[in-house]
Amino acid sequence: MSASVVFSKLFEGFGINCTIFFVTLLGALPLGLLVSFGSMSKFRPIRYFINTVVWIIRGSPLMLQIIFIFYVPSLIHIGNPWAAFGTNGRIVAVCVAFIINYACYFSEIFRGGIQSIPKGQYEAGLVLGMTKSQIFFKITLLQVIKRVIPPMGNEFMTLIKDTALANILATREIIWVAKEFTSNRGLIWPLFSTAIFFLVFCGVLTLLFNWLEKKMDYFRT
Repeated sequence: MSASVVFSKLFEGFGINCTIFFVTLLGALPLGLLVSFGSMSKFRPIRYFINTVVWIIRGSPLMLQIIFIFYVPSLIHIGNPWAAFGTNGRIVAVCVAFIINYACYFSEIFRGGIQSIPKGQYEAGLVLGMTKSQIFFKITLLQVIKRVIPPMGNEFMTLIKDTALANILATREIIWVAKEFTSNRGLIWPLFSTAIFFLVFCGVLTLLFNWLEKKMDYFRT
């Protein structure tokens, strides 16, 4: 089999990885911000509940969470919600697991960024007659974005590599496709060549986040 055919199949598989990556970001970033607000809530039951959930999610392997999300509904006899999505049910289950997992990690990054802003800026906003939402969106948010860009960059790179865990549900992402070449045709090099796709993607992310950091340099706090 020619290398061009192999790379064509690998590229198709990597499309699944990219889909999981972007869907996860679309769901996990806003959810993570909401979770961070809950973890800082002055209402103790909410704060304790959110912090406990975050601790469980961050403290357990993502692979187990994927298996749990997909198989447990059927095991406890409440039906299989993923069957409604047909052949895409496994991908949807993976995306749900990724969104929940990364929302918890993002929430801690957001919380650290928000709490790092000096309280004097918040108090100054109140003195000027600004509401809490105005203070957050006009004073705090952009500074938080500046501070969370480096750790977010690390999480984004980890995320694109973690998408390979989708093969635990027999999802035809790039690693699964490469392993098919190994088992069916005895070709080992396609498996190692998958690193090229991840390296290129991470390289693009590195350039993007370096550009964002330079754009945000006017916030020197």
